[in-house]
Amino acid sequence: MPRTHQEEIVDQFSRQAIPFARVPGHLDAIELLLEMTQAASGDTVLDVACGPGLVACEFARHCSRVTGIDITPAMIEQAAQRQREHGLANLAWQVGDVLPLPYDDNCFSLVITRYSFHHFVEPRRVLDEMIRVCRPGGRVMVADVAMAPEKAAAYDRLEIMRDPSHTHALTTEEFSTLMLGSGLGDCRQASYHVEIELEAQLRASFPRPGDTERLREMITADIGANSLGIAPRRSGAVVVYSVPVGVFVGRKGCRMSRTVHWPL
Repeated sequence: MPRTHQEEIVDQFSRQAIPFARVPGHLDAIELLLEMTQAASGDTVLDVACGPGLVACEFARHCSRVTGIDITPAMIEQAAQRQREHGLANLAWQVGDVLPLPYDDNCFSLVITRYSFHHFVEPRRVLDEMIRVCRPGGRVMVADVAMAPEKAAAYDRLEIMRDPSHTHALTTEEFSTLMLGSGLGDCRQASYHVEIELEAQLRASFPRPGDTERLREMITADIGANSLGIAPRRSGAVVVYSVPVGVFVGRKGCRMSRTVHWPL
């Protein structure tokens, strides 16, 4: 029987649980996320689709309490192990879905997610859930791949081949529409690029049989063309590429500013 999308996610990330955290670049820009969210010692944080706990553990160093939730038990196991390795006491983990989030209204002062929205079939509903569990005056942050509109279709084809649980990388315009139409105020945006070494990423991926070589060929053939939106290039003996990431933050219960601008 064909898998459901949730089953595809659990299958992919059960296999990726260990190698995912080891791919260079996955701890990039943590300081930017802390700055953009204005994370503070009194904050109670929810990390949605927390994966192996990379972001949650970093926020736990700055905030009062962090809860991480993920649908994949193997990811939660890795997150708990990372917590133990770093000697952090102010974290809790839960295996669970995002629709709905298993928390009451207005529970957290800061609700975040990173590198998850391109897996969601209904990102609008997920954002609504994140806002629901955020306290009035609290902040909501989404950080994820944000593609130029003319590159999105090609990038989606590539990523679905690499990771069949991928659905759609929102374009910069789609993110702007999503966030600005959510009811959040005081909206702010930043961007960065994650530098990824091709072979390291392929070793951490589990595409369909036979697709690994096709992926390698697609990316290397795009050097100098950038039709995929990831600017592949050679760096010495290896091929590297850059994934554009947008960071979008808004505050719950604040009137929308007339001067909000979301350039990428």
